[in-house]
Amino acid sequence: MRIFVALDIDEEIRRRIARFVEGLSGFAPEARWVLPESLHITLKFVGEKPPELVEEMKNILAGISVAPFEVSFRGYGFFPTPKSARVFWIGIEAGWALTRLAGQIDAALATCGIDIDKEEHEYRPHLTLARGGGKSGSPHRQKGDQSNTNFQELQRRLSRMATPDFGTMTARAFFIYQSRLGRGGSTYTKLVEFGLR
Repeated sequence: MRIFVALDIDEEIRRRIARFVEGLSGFAPEARWVLPESLHITLKFVGEKPPELVEEMKNILAGISVAPFEVSFRGYGFFPTPKSARVFWIGIEAGWALTRLAGQIDAALATCGIDIDKEEHEYRPHLTLARGGGKSGSPHRQKGDQSNTNFQELQRRLSRMATPDFGTMTARAFFIYQSRLGRGGSTYTKLVEFGLR
């Protein structure tokens, strides 16, 4: 099973982002755009794991205690840089609460051996909208990154617009998701919900 842990986003925010993407996707036709129903805030990518380890994860993550918190979606950017863009994203603002939750998940999963892919860099929450050149969605520079025109026309268009603000929601739960790769891209299924308290 291909697994990750993430926050879902409110439907009204999802609709606003979908309208934003509808108006802009034609300016980066070669990019692979994320379907609106697939949008989520990744807290921890776990990868391929056997079902019995997923059961262990459920028990461990149930012990996490973080109060509900506000998450705002505004602004945008490109990873790793605008000139060598691989990823077009929306900004997320949640203070320390989101970083604390991601850290607790990371620490909890390390107790069952899931720390192989532990991030070397600080957690940088964002909502990926599209991927251009290369397969990686990493926000950090990688070998082979170079100047490209993946999002050049989109960047010109965005520079003439006001900074987008998609709204604020209260995060009340996080989820274990299963990812299945298919012809049209990945589809995500929620396996378990953990309420914030």
